Amino acid sequence: MASPLHESAPLNDNDQASVKAESKPHNIPAPVSFWLGGVAFTFVIALLGYGLAYIPGFDRVGPLACAILIAVAYRQFWGYPEPLRSGIQFSAKRLLRLAIILYGLKLNMGVVLHQGLGLLVYDAGVIVFSIALTMLIAKWLKADTSLSLMLGVGTGVCGAAAIAAVSPIIQAKDEDTAIGVGIIALVGTVFAIAYTVLRPFLPMTAVDYGMWSGISLHEIAHVALAAAPAGQDGLAMGLLAKLGRVLLLVPLCFLLMFWMKRSGKRQGAAKIEFPWFLIGFLVMSLFGSYVLGKHIPVSAAFNAGVAQLTTFVLTMAMVGLGLNVNLRALRSKAAKPLIAMTITSILLSALSYMLI
Repeated sequence: MASPLHESAPLNDNDQASVKAESKPHNIPAPVSFWLGGVAFTFVIALLGYGLAYIPGFDRVGPLACAILIAVAYRQFWGYPEPLRSGIQFSAKRLLRLAIILYGLKLNMGVVLHQGLGLLVYDAGVIVFSIALTMLIAKWLKADTSLSLMLGVGTGVCGAAAIAAVSPIIQAKDEDTAIGVGIIALVGTVFAIAYTVLRPFLPMTAVDYGMWSGISLHEIAHVALAAAPAGQDGLAMGLLAKLGRVLLLVPLCFLLMFWMKRSGKRQGAAKIEFPWFLIGFLVMSLFGSYVLGKHIPVSAAFNAGVAQLTTFVLTMAMVGLGLNVNLRALRSKAAKPLIAMTITSILLSALSYMLI
């Protein structure tokens, strides 16, 4: 697990209780009722996150970030719900991988490979630029390495899903993963809104504007938000460019795994777990691209339902991670990576605009 470069602030009573509990062996099976209670707890907080996302202002951020916000607030006021730990950790770990696998259905490989091969060159450049520049600025600022790397990956690839995919590979802390997802959702939303405000003043065609959105914005939802005002052609081009970046998540994860093994950046002699969920991601992508809808008829409502389920499962996982966030440590750890990511995002938007 990557070690932070800054010391954490003193822990409050709730945090000390959690640390003491975490120091106890967890190999003792928890009662099934507590496990179910933990899963139900993340389910309820996820529902509250969806409800909060309907409130004006919060609707721009989305349910994922809203649920993390509620989970973080719960931890600060009431501490970690220790009896429910087994179920909460199940959501944070297992449901997180399930969400990544289901996320593969959003990637239409047929469209990317037949129409977007040229865009893959841009997409690869965006990923390399985002990660390299974020890490360079983070090193200059002496920012937390693990959190900065996740934010660089999230900026370059596909936001929260990319952060969730790489976090177990780089052995990031759960609280760093939750913080990274929250930051990427907030900053990405700000940029998407800024794009829509700037669009009427930009000398760009709808297709060029969509391409610019697709290769520079953080999440698929951010691309859809920014590109929709450009019409169907602009939106289609934006999503096509974005899907290419999603496709490149798989080779990037394997490169990171190779780098972690070669550089020895792992805790003690701990082995890096093979990311089997990425294989599931690829299988679901192939299934959704070449089987579902072609050999197995499905409706648009079914596809929309699967997309909603994927987002909800990912939201439940983020609740589990958000409960590990210590706001006292956040003040000293997140500010500099946030600065590095914001600078990178601004330069990425400007550079990609000039290249289109």
